[in-house]
Amino acid sequence: MKTAIVLLSDPKNGSEESLGRLFNALAAAYDFKQGGDDVQVYFQGAGTRWAGELIKPEHPAHALYNAVKDKVAGVSCGCTDVFGAAEGVTRSGLDLIKENLVPGTSGLPSLQKLVRSGYNVLTF
Repeated sequence: MKTAIVLLSDPKNGSEESLGRLFNALAAAYDFKQGGDDVQVYFQGAGTRWAGELIKPEHPAHALYNAVKDKVAGVSCGCTDVFGAAEGVTRSGLDLIKENLVPGTSGLPSLQKLVRSGYNVLTF
């Protein structure tokens, strides 16, 4: 089984819903990883802002993030630009993904490529 998890929730929202979406996305990645499945996590949209938050040891999802960090494919480059997340993404050391050259952007992950490669796509 192949699964791509796309995290779109915004940490700036400051709501329990945003944290809940993050937690459940990472928990799903952990579940698939523990089951030996091919799983990849993508930070996209306002979710690119999580990259800088999750590296903080005091963040409530820090330990879970570290448990699945090896399954993080990267961060949308274009969304990083749009949502002002470049500093946090740089600190995180995650790769910027720009394979889908959407006009007017520096590129985003290609969901079409993932689906064609047999990935089920889950969004949080």
